[in-house]
Amino acid sequence: MTGEQISATLLKRFSPINGLKRDNLAALLRKVQLRELSPGQVLFKEGDTEKRTFYVVTGILELLDQGKVVETVEGGTDPARNPVAPIFPRRLSARARDRVQFISIDSDLLDVMLTWDQTGTYEVSELQGKSDAGGEDWMTMLLQTKAFHKIPPANIQAIFMRMQQINYKSGDVILKQGAEGDYFYVLTRGQAVVTRETPLSKEGIKLAELQVGDTFGEEALISDAKRNATVTMTADGSVMRLGKDDFKKLLNEPMLEWLSQEEAEKIVASGGRWLDVRLPSEFDNQHMDGAVNIPLYFIRLKINTLDRDTKYVVCCDTGRRSSAGAYILNERGYQAYVLRGGINKN
Repeated sequence: MTGEQISATLLKRFSPINGLKRDNLAALLRKVQLRELSPGQVLFKEGDTEKRTFYVVTGILELLDQGKVVETVEGGTDPARNPVAPIFPRRLSARARDRVQFISIDSDLLDVMLTWDQTGTYEVSELQGKSDAGGEDWMTMLLQTKAFHKIPPANIQAIFMRMQQINYKSGDVILKQGAEGDYFYVLTRGQAVVTRETPLSKEGIKLAELQVGDTFGEEALISDAKRNATVTMTADGSVMRLGKDDFKKLLNEPMLEWLSQEEAEKIVASGGRWLDVRLPSEFDNQHMDGAVNIPLYFIRLKINTLDRDTKYVVCCDTGRRSSAGAYILNERGYQAYVLRGGINKN
């Protein structure tokens, strides 16, 4: 399978990618490639759990249940606008009938981008300008890192809003090996180097070079240990930092009540409701019976249409966007829960 870069126009053909704002679409575009399958080649097998989102661009992809073709997806058709068999683990296998071109995207990355795109709609003007260079670029880069995928999305906005900007000159030490941990850092401009002093090297062994969007300092905060390395600026730049208490509160304390599929169904059966916060195109393609659809970016506008006496089980593909939606509801006095793992896990 070969890979080549694709255009934004092509990427916007697919749902829910077509709902991303321009900057986030451009950021995602840098992480996506066009790949190819030969006739008879398998894209994935029933039971696979690798979190990749696939879209068919050209050709015909066969979906098989125990070796029997039960459905086909042809590039350029309406069904091809949606992800191929998105539920994990895969319930079907996928095989190319002819030459197939397809797009492959890290599912966690796509979900993080969708969450930030929708969560940040109302406060984006406040976030811009907090760093004197790069605008939202460093935030977008940060959200693309695997480590940040683990952060509860309901906290993402609060984290960014509580960060402080600190400027440094080349040669300045940001944190020193052996010192107490007090902040979590994101490099937003310039470059830095990570070094560790050893008995054989007082000058320090270089462990890593940091670029814009890289994070550091979290190990000491999580473990309540001393700093295990020194970070020094190698060019003029700046960081955004988050205090230890905020770091622990926003990242480590459980904020929301997560439900299993069985627990969620009991609440719905006893008078609760499913609240699906995905985009309408995703909802139309697949949703829970009886669910009401309010996209995440509309929650604040339509929250008054919800019944305060009803318990809501908020759901999306994975639980990332729904946790953000449940946070908003709970903050405003509604009873909201989150479906653990999302509807694609069931």
